[in-house]
Amino acid sequence: MQMLSSAPPSASTASALGRLLENLRLTPDELSILRELGWELRTARRRQPLVVEGAKLRLVYLVLDGFLIRYRILRDGQRQIVNVTIPGDFAGVPSCFFADSLYTVRALTDATVAALPLDRLVALFETHPRIPAKIFWSFSCESAIYAERLVVVSRRPALERIAHFLLELLTRLQRAGLADERSFKMPLRQHVIGDALGLSLAYVNRVLRQLADDGLVFIRGDRIIINNVDALSSLADFEHGYLRPMSMTEFSEATV
Repeated sequence: MQMLSSAPPSASTASALGRLLENLRLTPDELSILRELGWELRTARRRQPLVVEGAKLRLVYLVLDGFLIRYRILRDGQRQIVNVTIPGDFAGVPSCFFADSLYTVRALTDATVAALPLDRLVALFETHPRIPAKIFWSFSCESAIYAERLVVVSRRPALERIAHFLLELLTRLQRAGLADERSFKMPLRQHVIGDALGLSLAYVNRVLRQLADDGLVFIRGDRIIINNVDALSSLADFEHGYLRPMSMTEFSEATV
């Protein structure tokens, strides 16, 4: 396996690390402590793996730039994509908590990540417990995405699956500042959509043509345009509440 290459901390990547860590709603003191843990910036070229199923992993990766996919190859050679990882997400979770990695994580595009040994993060529970608690709290959104995907893939027809998947990506990328009101840029090839939703390539192609004919979704190169967000949301019965978990502070205030 080709190893990730270390990247010197340029001003842009260092700024991205700081901005994404701030999204964890840390105090200035907490942010300073977390930044000083010794993150190592690494680059991955398109199609290069960061994590390999079955290998030992004791690192967490914060995605700074680019897109990744987490997946498993089944015995018959088919691929099931578990999630698309975007800037601001952590990769390597939950695999780093197990003896061997549960999934493979591979770059969908050229990507930059910040790597941190898990033991350094866990050690903060002894000295600054609110910092790792806030990080692990952020994982709740990813768990909700998995649960919602199970509902979508198990109980909804192909048209609704694809509509829901695209709306989910739009909402997540909007929160990351990487999408406008109705479009985003991502090399979302049809086989990626199919492998994420359990659909054949022919079926994905047919559904995307139908969505385009209905004036709802257009794919222009790497840009996905949702022409009518409300109509597509109604079609997919899409509710974005599962993508907006409360912060620890909001939860504490709500339970007082």
